[in-house]
Amino acid sequence: MRGGKRAGAGRKPGARNKTTAEVKELAQAHGPDAIARLAHLMKHSDSDAAQVAAANSLLDRAYGKAAQALTGQDGGAIEVIAKLTWAAKSSGK
Repeated sequence: MRGGKRAGAGRKPGARNKTTAEVKELAQAHGPDAIARLAHLMKHSDSDAAQVAAANSLLDRAYGKAAQALTGQDGGAIEVIAKLTWAAKSSGK
């Protein structure tokens, strides 16, 4: 058999490669310092934009990002149109 999917081949679904796991571990080591820096910027930055950005980052990490509504044209509902076509069955004669 050539090509195609082979049973048991490849990485298991959801499995991360070794490099991804190592990078994630290194980044997580800086997590507490990064959160502390964001909190400091939120409270003490001279820039309102920096304060808002830091506050948003902290909120996103604490509670997850806000849901984004899906809307159609002009903010209205999304309209779904499905077109079904049937072909006449030939009698085979």
